[in-house]
Amino acid sequence: MAGAIAYEEQRRRQVEENKRKLEELKLHHLSAAVREAATPKPSPTKSLKRKRVPREAGEDTPIRRSGRVASLPEQPKYRFEDVFHVLEKKIRRGRRTTTSTRSDLINRVYATDKAREYATTMAEELQAKLGSGYPSFVKPMTQSHVTGGFWLGLPLPFCRKHLPKRDERLTLKDEQGVESETLYLALKNGLSAGWRGFAIQHNLVDGDCLVFELINRTTFKNCVPVASYNSR
Repeated sequence: MAGAIAYEEQRRRQVEENKRKLEELKLHHLSAAVREAATPKPSPTKSLKRKRVPREAGEDTPIRRSGRVASLPEQPKYRFEDVFHVLEKKIRRGRRTTTSTRSDLINRVYATDKAREYATTMAEELQAKLGSGYPSFVKPMTQSHVTGGFWLGLPLPFCRKHLPKRDERLTLKDEQGVESETLYLALKNGLSAGWRGFAIQHNLVDGDCLVFELINRTTFKNCVPVASYNSR
């Protein structure tokens, strides 16, 4: 029993001695300072908010921009009226194209094989009677030639031998001497711009046949349409 009391007394004295040494070294103050330094503090710059200065009405001072943005060209400002006007034109153009295509489909004439053969035979007989010595050929009409795209492909051997090697304007002259200008596309061996007007002017339909006589480098004479007997 006496030994236990002596141990407790010794332990109490040791604890008091340790406290005295801590007070002398001021370790508890150092520990508090370390904890305070380790605690993150909010940055004063992040809490600041920029104040927007209101512009007075009618003020002409331009808005400040960065040097990189200011050097760029100013973007155009489109008014609703201008954009609507452009869209309206495109819509109307599309409606006219659709109406024309529907009209072509409704008014199409489909030739029979006999009618097509008849027109081709008559055109070949007319070609044989020319007797001018100029190069010529006979071209039967199909739907793609006289409706829709209005594209006229010409015989490849004739194009390679007699027609220009580059795109060029060609003149079509009918039996009455009326001239029509068309655009010949050398790579595609056919007539494009201008051919549509010629076809409409001469009321060409599927089954008709034409005689083309090349009287010089860029002029076809006697572009005579021979109608199939049931195409009108």
